[in-house]
Amino acid sequence: MLEILNCNNIDSAKINLEKKKLNIKYAMNGTGKSTIARAIELQLKSDGSIKELTPFKLREAGDEKNQPSLTGLDEIKTVAIFNDEFINQFAFKQDEVLANSFEVFVKTADYEKQINAIEAIITSIKNTFRDSKDIDQVIADLSTLIDSFGRSKTGYSEAGALAKGMGKGNKVANIPAGLESYTEYLRSPLNSKWLKWLLDGNTYSVLSDNCPYCTSPTKEKKDVISKVGKEYDAKSIEHLNKIITVLESLGKYFSDGANEKLKTLATNVKGFSKEQLIYLHQIKEQAEILRTRMLNLKGMTYFSMKDAEKVSDYISGLKIDLKFLSEMDSTSTRELVDPINKSLDEVLAKVGELQGEIAKQTKLISKTIKENKADVNTFLKTAGYRYSVDVEYSNETYKMRLRHADFSQPVESGGQHLSYGEKNAFSLVLFMFECLAKNQDLIILDDPISSFDRNKKYAVMDMLFRGSRSLRDKTVLLMTHDLEPIIDVLYTLSHKFLHPTPVAAFLSLNSGKLLETPITREDLLTFGAICNDNIQSAKNDLVKLVYLRRYFEVQNNKGIAYELLSNLLHKRALPFRRVMGEEAPISSDEMKQGTDEIKGKLPEFDYNKLLATLSDKAYLTKAYSEATNNYEKLQIFRVLREGSTADDVIQKFINEKFHIENEYIMQLNPRKYELVPSFIIDECDCIIAAGG
Repeated sequence: MLEILNCNNIDSAKINLEKKKLNIKYAMNGTGKSTIARAIELQLKSDGSIKELTPFKLREAGDEKNQPSLTGLDEIKTVAIFNDEFINQFAFKQDEVLANSFEVFVKTADYEKQINAIEAIITSIKNTFRDSKDIDQVIADLSTLIDSFGRSKTGYSEAGALAKGMGKGNKVANIPAGLESYTEYLRSPLNSKWLKWLLDGNTYSVLSDNCPYCTSPTKEKKDVISKVGKEYDAKSIEHLNKIITVLESLGKYFSDGANEKLKTLATNVKGFSKEQLIYLHQIKEQAEILRTRMLNLKGMTYFSMKDAEKVSDYISGLKIDLKFLSEMDSTSTRELVDPINKSLDEVLAKVGELQGEIAKQTKLISKTIKENKADVNTFLKTAGYRYSVDVEYSNETYKMRLRHADFSQPVESGGQHLSYGEKNAFSLVLFMFECLAKNQDLIILDDPISSFDRNKKYAVMDMLFRGSRSLRDKTVLLMTHDLEPIIDVLYTLSHKFLHPTPVAAFLSLNSGKLLETPITREDLLTFGAICNDNIQSAKNDLVKLVYLRRYFEVQNNKGIAYELLSNLLHKRALPFRRVMGEEAPISSDEMKQGTDEIKGKLPEFDYNKLLATLSDKAYLTKAYSEATNNYEKLQIFRVLREGSTADDVIQKFINEKFHIENEYIMQLNPRKYELVPSFIIDECDCIIAAGG
């Protein structure tokens, strides 16, 4: 049982929520359905954000005792809510239907189980990387070194960090003549920052012969200071520092001969010769091979193996043979590589088992995709939509793509092409799959299907709550102002919605108090049955007359009895009926005929006595105040106000409830369920109080 206090228009509410069932809450718009959903969402955040639902009447008062609250969620930790936010954030992305298609449509519990089986076989490789503290750093340093060559078809770019830092010579190790006095600064760890500081300040030297920093005379030193700017720039020194640092970090992973050559290159005076560039290419190529192998091993997954023609060849191809990487062949590199190769050998010893598990996973994924696609596409076809979905594999992931019957290519940015109804229906199905993937404790559908036609409503309900992959056994709160889903699941198609059977209730809001009235199969009645029941049970004669008139109307029996009742409710002393557009008085024989027919339902019927009663304003006013439900109040108000004007919106609502138009053939009894919103009755109260 959820208990809500002081949330927006709801002062208090108790909402029954049965676990692992579809809970339908039927209510008029403005009752507070969205507030219930929002209150649940905010309460589960446990950060006090539910206070944003503080009613306006309590905001200025600053009442700390009557703050918004919701209790009864003890066993509910996670919630998913279907609303516009879901559609906008997750559905209909540029190149896929759902932002996380893989997690929703492929990554099932069985998928995870099979992945774990594969991971168990290659665990020795994972452990090698987990236990080594150096591998990640080596990968990072190798990447820095490789990237310093820049991007070029030749493999060495003049715009790269290597070329800019030392391609024209290392001017930190080889300080140009005349600048020896700056040695301490140029070889400092802060040299690039110092150069930037010096060169920025030097731009002001044109203003005076004095130093822009200390204002001492510098006229004779200007040429020297200017030479610093010609020989050095801060960015090149920054590149040089970075390369020197990474070479020092990688030093132990190079062979002794490679280290000697690299030290020579790092301190060169004039830049790289052709032979030196050829050697640097060799260093880069071997570094790339070592980095690529390590990255492939570190990121080794089912996907990286599934596309291999033969898993044993793929695993063998990951081994690192330092005999052919001579520049990287050192004691430290072998200490890094040998455990990796050993772990690969351990996996190769079980490669048959690994191949089998990979085959199982591939088959499972194919089956899952096929079933999920079939479910979605069957729904789309049944609902009359000319769209379908397909799941495509690319870059080690799966994406659900949208297709149209008249277009061969996938539809990009589907949200721009779908109508509001199509987008809403599609999103509901996507939402269902996401809820199943995340296994949410509570699922809330806030008025999701009221805008659909009858066929699409049932197609959505069938998809959401009947399929093998549906929300059937989940705790679902469906809030709607549409009675049709309740009629379907509890009455006309109740045999299709079993195990578990859904539960329904009607919510009404009166003066801030939200009341819940259960709805059972027995409460869903034909309009004729409701009329018959209320004719017998209503205490007020006026209400009985209204229901009898509507009974004749729904039976399409608009004969003399119907005309007589209409005249009586319009308080006409001389009843008439329209013939060819003209008013024709009802004769005495017709009066008797109509009276006899009415007495079949109301034995005490007497036109003149009832006319006197209905013409008594004091009687009607008293009857209005004593009426026990809003529907009766509305009928009495209409007769009381006959001939008087009222607010157009209020009057339209009254007239629609007085006539049969816009009513369901099957509905709830308005004397038991407050189907008339309290704001309508409040307006009627005001009109009567004003003496109208």
